[in-house]
Amino acid sequence: MTEQSAIAARLPLPDDRTAPEAGAESVVAGLVARARAAMRAYENGDQARVDEAVTALAWSIYKPENARALAELAVEDTGLGDVESKVIKNTRKTFGTLRDLMRVRTVGVIEELPERGMVKYGKPVGVVGAVCPSTNPAATPVNKAMMALKCGNAVIIAPSPAGQTTTMETVRLMRAELAKAGHPEDLVQILPPPVDKALTQALMDRCDLVVVTGSQNNVQRAMKSGTVTIGVGPGNVPVIVDSTADLADAAQKICASKIFDNATSCSSENAVIILDDVYEAAVAALVQAGGYRCTLREKAAIEDVLWQGGVLNRRVIAKDADVAAAVFGLPEEAGAAKFFMVEEGAVGGKHSFADEKLSLVLTIYRARDFADAKRIAAAILQVKGLGHSVGIHTRDMDRARDLAESTDVVRVLVNQAHTFGNGGSFDNAMPFTLSMGGGTWAGNTISDNLKWSNFVNITHLVTTIPEDRPGEEEMFGNHWAKYGR
Repeated sequence: MTEQSAIAARLPLPDDRTAPEAGAESVVAGLVARARAAMRAYENGDQARVDEAVTALAWSIYKPENARALAELAVEDTGLGDVESKVIKNTRKTFGTLRDLMRVRTVGVIEELPERGMVKYGKPVGVVGAVCPSTNPAATPVNKAMMALKCGNAVIIAPSPAGQTTTMETVRLMRAELAKAGHPEDLVQILPPPVDKALTQALMDRCDLVVVTGSQNNVQRAMKSGTVTIGVGPGNVPVIVDSTADLADAAQKICASKIFDNATSCSSENAVIILDDVYEAAVAALVQAGGYRCTLREKAAIEDVLWQGGVLNRRVIAKDADVAAAVFGLPEEAGAAKFFMVEEGAVGGKHSFADEKLSLVLTIYRARDFADAKRIAAAILQVKGLGHSVGIHTRDMDRARDLAESTDVVRVLVNQAHTFGNGGSFDNAMPFTLSMGGGTWAGNTISDNLKWSNFVNITHLVTTIPEDRPGEEEMFGNHWAKYGR
């Protein structure tokens, strides 16, 4: 038995969740009742105590031995990604989220505006149902739990069936740290195994807020549940390499981002659009950074394998380069590279190289000029990823602003490794998160990174102020002057 399997074998289950004859609704009802009892015992009107609970959750996964054990278990559990990347994800995302959360007030009086006669009070939204993906079976549950508890709530986690062993261990560690800090353990719970659609649906139906990261099927089912839902859209990030870009720097960042956790991130570059006048130099820089430039025959071999029956082939999703190269039938040279580049002349549809690939395959497009590059990016996003993100490597900020003004996405990253910057970074202003909304373009209720403000209700205490009533001339004067009364 491996160490990870031994961990799985000793995971405890709360005593009222193990009866096999219990239906999904009764099981979830018991969890929700415990969550509400935990909230009543939680000192969630005391910001200092709330912050201690959040810090306890962060430490449960940031602690070095835990960060590594959970990373190893996640790779064994799901077969996705690589251990070192997941260690970084478990620590960096958690530390950044903790930084963000420690800088805000969320319970009791959270803001006073005496000049506006306004005082704002933060209050819990209730029991949060957190649906989590197999790509991040440790980091995402902790991330959502930290945000939920920061605002005085309890959380029940619905793990991906593929990652439930990892998520169960993650929850065990969170509960242990909560207990050490004197907080109710049932502030964080998890659906019992075996997790299935019925259990997840029952949680969606019964909790007060559903926050869904992962499959769009889960997002759609949550939105149809009648429970207030925050869902996020799929990624499929196109990145433009402009004529003015520092090509070596862009290539290094694209490589580092693309290969991180074997391209499991929704923010991983799926396509690079290179302007014609720097095309060959930029491709050469990508090769120098670790890319393998596929021949037309090798491209066809990849296409034959990448999708099977209209779905991505699990034998290549998030696999190491040497493993994926062998499955694709690529030469030994490709297996020694870091990622594979396929060159496309036009944007295809679903299940083409324009679609999200969740693998170390990077599509390269050649654009005539910047306007053509924007057109290609927009066409890719229509295939998948509308609302999510684009990137650009350029020295011309006018072009970056043009891209932001003309593209229907929430995030436009400039000269950054997309995977590291999109969900928050120490050198940009995006909030740290593992869940990114795509606005109404993606059918989402948020056009921002998921953050603490999505987990709080606000009561406004309103008192009178000196009357703020402008005159009619101030309001209508320009209209009257142009169009008459």
